[in-house]
Amino acid sequence: MAFTLPELPYAYDALAPYMSAETLEYHHDKHHQAYVDTGNKLAADAGMSDSSLEEIVKASHGKIPGLFNNAAQHYNHLHFWNWMKKDGGGKKLPASLQAAFDSDLGGYDKFRTDFMEAGKTQFGSGWCWVAMKGGKLEIMKTPNGENPLVHGATPILGCDVWEHSYYIDYRNARPKYLEAFVDSLINWEYVEKCFNEARG
Repeated sequence: MAFTLPELPYAYDALAPYMSAETLEYHHDKHHQAYVDTGNKLAADAGMSDSSLEEIVKASHGKIPGLFNNAAQHYNHLHFWNWMKKDGGGKKLPASLQAAFDSDLGGYDKFRTDFMEAGKTQFGSGWCWVAMKGGKLEIMKTPNGENPLVHGATPILGCDVWEHSYYIDYRNARPKYLEAFVDSLINWEYVEKCFNEARG
């Protein structure tokens, strides 16, 4: 399956002032495009062009680092753009999601604290996540392009804490960026969709 770069699900300036058009143009048009282009070449070289994206991510992990890095980042970003929306974030969780956050993560406020802490304490580049593992939600963090798929889990929410995701808007203030993401950007409807798919 060839990797393709999707259009953003909103205008470049839709997430301002929390994420600027300039950030989205660089992040989506340059960084994500590079993962797509390089991933396609490396998948072809590895004879995996006909495999699904998830299959490529899992099969290349620990075996073909270049392919893994680009395929995983493509997977991560396909979701990342959809995990955000204009006027998102805050305590507007759909009921089924709220129930799972209450039972598995200790409620919204604890989720907010723990998720932001995971993002703040991920040294260097990486991601923080809410993932489904063994039928329960948990908060995770991973380095670089790694994601919960390679740890037997399915991500339902993730935040990119690579510097290119926030440096234009927040400089080195990663905690401020995480705060903006959780409080003002999360697309809870898409999180619910991922949650329902992970439950099967």
